[in-house]
Amino acid sequence: MAVKKDTAAAERKETAKKAPAKKAPAKKAAAEKDTEKKETAKKTTAKKTAAKKTSKVREAIDELKEDAKEFVAEEKEKAAAAKEAPAVEAAPAAEAEAPAVEAAPAAEEAAPAAEEAPAAEEAAPAVEEAPAPELPQPRRSVAFIGSECYPFVKTGGLGDVMYALPKALIAQNCDVRVILPRYACIKQQYQEKMVYRGAFQMDLCEDGKSYYVGIMEYVWDGVVYDFIDNEEFFSWGKPYTNLVDDIPKFCFFGKAALAALNYMDWIPDVIHCHDWQAGLVPIYLRTLFQDTPVSRAKVMITIHNLRFQGIYDYRHIKYWSGLPDYVFNKDALTQNWNDANMFKGGLTYANMITTVSETYAGEIQTPYYGEGLDAHLRYHSGKLRGIVNGIDYDMWNSATDELLAAPYDITNVIDKKKENKLALQEELGLEKDEGKFVIGLISRLTNQKGLDLINAIIPDLIDGNTQIVVLGTGDAIYEDSFRYYENAYKGSVCSNIMYDEGRAHKIYAGCDALLVPSQFEPCGLTQLIAMHYGTVPIVRETGGLKDTVEPYNQFTNWGNGFTFDNYDAGLLLDAVNRAKTLYFTNRWCWDEMVQRDMDKDVSWENSAKKYRALYVELTT
Repeated sequence: MAVKKDTAAAERKETAKKAPAKKAPAKKAAAEKDTEKKETAKKTTAKKTAAKKTSKVREAIDELKEDAKEFVAEEKEKAAAAKEAPAVEAAPAAEAEAPAVEAAPAAEEAAPAAEEAPAAEEAAPAVEEAPAPELPQPRRSVAFIGSECYPFVKTGGLGDVMYALPKALIAQNCDVRVILPRYACIKQQYQEKMVYRGAFQMDLCEDGKSYYVGIMEYVWDGVVYDFIDNEEFFSWGKPYTNLVDDIPKFCFFGKAALAALNYMDWIPDVIHCHDWQAGLVPIYLRTLFQDTPVSRAKVMITIHNLRFQGIYDYRHIKYWSGLPDYVFNKDALTQNWNDANMFKGGLTYANMITTVSETYAGEIQTPYYGEGLDAHLRYHSGKLRGIVNGIDYDMWNSATDELLAAPYDITNVIDKKKENKLALQEELGLEKDEGKFVIGLISRLTNQKGLDLINAIIPDLIDGNTQIVVLGTGDAIYEDSFRYYENAYKGSVCSNIMYDEGRAHKIYAGCDALLVPSQFEPCGLTQLIAMHYGTVPIVRETGGLKDTVEPYNQFTNWGNGFTFDNYDAGLLLDAVNRAKTLYFTNRWCWDEMVQRDMDKDVSWENSAKKYRALYVELTT
């Protein structure tokens, strides 16, 4: 029994020893459950915290949206106000952009607020709208009266000025009309677009003979062109025929132009007349039209070329003009006792006289250049001004010129001119060689242009390295002499006895130099076009040539052309040789001059400002 009890006791002890081992897993499980509970609690807390954060973010987003909506609403109100007073509202609008910039970093999840951005940007153009540039004040109205105007009819520089200056004056806050004869030679493409404005009968001659005056209108580039229609006077094929026939034509035209202004009830501040063909306009205005509305206008007359004055027997001009006897005196129309001078009379009665360069304004007051009117012009020098012409950059632009083989600008002129030279040589049958020195001459072939000097030196110029290209028409003696030189120096001389606008563009671009050795030159346009196309001018120092071409100085490497002073063939040859020497021995200096020429401002803008200033001076 004792043994059994001991055995039982031993079993109990063993069981007691094993019991804790059985309970250990339960405690571990409990501990794990406690850990899970704690983790769950932590996660729950984290979720609650995250939820709170999300809630705050959403609140922030909502606030941002509300701010953005308020900002947009404010900007729309400001934009509406800006339309009425943009200059006043522009500054606050720019400051209002700050809140939007500060709000962006608030939270990455604030991106939805960006959806409102396009609405805010809609207001931006109105806020940032730049005010239109202010036009010069006060505004002035001007009527141009002249005998020709590009593209309708053109025989020389007057036609270019009558086209380009009115267009430039539009940008200077001038209201401009151009009054022209309706010549039969005007191309049909312009004739068919003219609009009939009205017609009336007008007394003209000393005996009161009546003539039909029609008004046809054409509007182009902001300029109104009014054409005076009468087949009896303007049915010829050319604008100018002979003085006997031209004087009645322009007596009629001058009077009809003033009558047309009254008829249309368009009274300008200034009437701007050009050359002798409009010379009677100032006299008509102060005599036969002194009691009509148009007499309120001031009148300016521009001398484009003093050599042509409309001088003829005073009885012929007196009959056709119908002007009173008292204007035929030595201070106005009368010249040399038996003649009348239409231009001289216009200079007397004009409120202001202008000419097309400052140097020419001084030259014409001397006997050599004054063409018999130097004393008259000295007497009226107080109202004489000189304003140099410009060129139209829309018409003459080497970068956009579709007539060129290779259009170019100042950045690539050196290479591209070589391409244009080769194309010109091929077209004209000259020896193709980009290394040749090519000289151009684009001119009316008259003695005024110094052609006798050129004729004298051509044999000396043809040296195997030089080519000459001539373009123009004129006196038979010069036309024939240039034809002779073309035959004598085939491959080196090309004479184009014609005027071709397209070929002129190609010559300006393809030549290295342009000759303008004029005996006198009121302004000159060819040297201006040449410089704008990177072609170096060789000119005589007279009139506008002196005002626009600065002679090259080899010591300072400055200047934009080659010049000579006295009218002498030897001096012209010397100027050409100096140009050739620089071209062949110091090409980098030549190339710099080409670029300087292209950079020179020869546009109408500055000249138009000066004309406008004169209009204001006349009318204030």
